[in-house]
Amino acid sequence: MNYRTHYTALARLGLPIVVGQIGMMLVGFADTLMIGHHSTQELAAASFVNNLMVLAVVTGIGFSMGLTPVVGALCGQQRLENAGVALRCAIKANSGMGLLLTLLALLLYLFIDRLGQPDELLPLIRPYYLIVSATLLPVMWFNSGKQFTDGIALTRYGMWILLAGNGLNILGNWLLINGIGPLPELGLRGAGISTLCSRLAMVAAYVVILGRGPRFAPYRVGLFSGKHHEEKRQLLRRLCQLGWPMAMQSGMETASFSLTAIMVGWLGTVALASHQIMIVISQFNFMMYLGLGTAVSIRISHFFGQGDTTGVRQTASAGFHLMLVLEVVLSLILILMHKEIGGWFTDSPEVTATVASVFIAFIAYQFGDGLQINYANALRGIADVKVLVIIAFIAYFIISLPASYLFAFPLGFGLTGIWMGFPFGLTSAGIMLWWRFKQKSNNNSALKNEQH
Repeated sequence: MNYRTHYTALARLGLPIVVGQIGMMLVGFADTLMIGHHSTQELAAASFVNNLMVLAVVTGIGFSMGLTPVVGALCGQQRLENAGVALRCAIKANSGMGLLLTLLALLLYLFIDRLGQPDELLPLIRPYYLIVSATLLPVMWFNSGKQFTDGIALTRYGMWILLAGNGLNILGNWLLINGIGPLPELGLRGAGISTLCSRLAMVAAYVVILGRGPRFAPYRVGLFSGKHHEEKRQLLRRLCQLGWPMAMQSGMETASFSLTAIMVGWLGTVALASHQIMIVISQFNFMMYLGLGTAVSIRISHFFGQGDTTGVRQTASAGFHLMLVLEVVLSLILILMHKEIGGWFTDSPEVTATVASVFIAFIAYQFGDGLQINYANALRGIADVKVLVIIAFIAYFIISLPASYLFAFPLGFGLTGIWMGFPFGLTSAGIMLWWRFKQKSNNNSALKNEQH
């Protein structure tokens, strides 16, 4: 099999995922745009809350990703009923994770006034925080369905549900933030209510599709079966073994961004508002890379299930090549627009100027971000996930967060300094993940051991 075949297959799998991710990012874009023009203070409050909540959401998504390599390997072996059993186990595991994340979010809420944020923002932060916390369990239910359809290579289902749900979210924002017609003007709270309703609607869509869709009939046998008790226990254990390391890896990566929101709050309202705009832009790139990375994981898990080590290695290399192209294209587009982007979200000249000043640091880590996403997903595809925790801890907690603090405060670069720390963490993570995959994939016996 030549690389052209891999490029085509990855593009076919990855494009629906990328389109769905773009749809998700358009919601963040629209949220920030609408809130920013409604009130700079609301934008700053949204920045703080969203940066904390994205930590919980990405951690949860990381946990749910354990389903993809399991289902991918089962489908590679044509064990479709067993894949349905895996989905049933994933719903149980993800529900537990959703409840845990919600509980932790509520515990943090009790200390929200002790995190050093501007006093004038707390009345805006508190209600928005509670509403968004209520979306964590629906997020985990949705991801049960999405990781399953991605794992069986039917990625367009997740794409269409995401696009429809996010369109509903944008409509809800327009109606509730500004109070269109008879609806009250709820501002930031309206954005939170709209997010909650759209996420519940996406869960309902997956319930209908998986429960009634003819394409999923072979999987429903295992999904609704009361049999396979021993296999259920084994799959549940396997999902947790895969899920927790990926949750911790995703959580620590996101924490290098989210926890910096607390440091940004020490710099004031303008810095928080600017940080939120940059987070939206960075998430847009990240989700594009993640869409391609997910396709890499799906392809590798299928080859892995078939015992095709050459296919495993070639897929990872092809993914890296496509990731480089994507990084260059996105970076060039953003460089050309960096002075104007801040003005899309706010009427504040100060915020617009601050956003423009951060862009050099942002562009500096694009290669590292794509590298770490590609090889983290390659390792995910071969079920070698425990090492992700160690690499993430070193890259993000030992390197990235201390570097951000050093550049921002002792060296006096402020918000730009906080973003200067990210290239060090992401690039070091990418190099370590690449080296780990190289060692594993070149050792056939080590690769086969992961199947057990």
